Amino acid sequence: MQPELFEEIMMYSLVTALIAFMAFIVWDLAKKSKAGRFGTMILFLALGLGVAGFLIKSLVVAGLEGGF
Repeated sequence: MQPELFEEIMMYSLVTALIAFMAFIVWDLAKKSKAGRFGTMILFLALGLGVAGFLIKSLVVAGLEGGF
């Protein structure tokens, strides 16, 4: 396996694991702080915007490099 391919696979898999872990942390924080439905939704919205930014960046870079 080429090092570049390994790095790409590991980056996406580990970033996915990190996002899942952050979602668990946000859910646990909302539960322990008794944030309620609206507060939990706001917390996940903030996390979701960060995830969306990462995905959009990946799509833009792939588009600029001719990866589509």
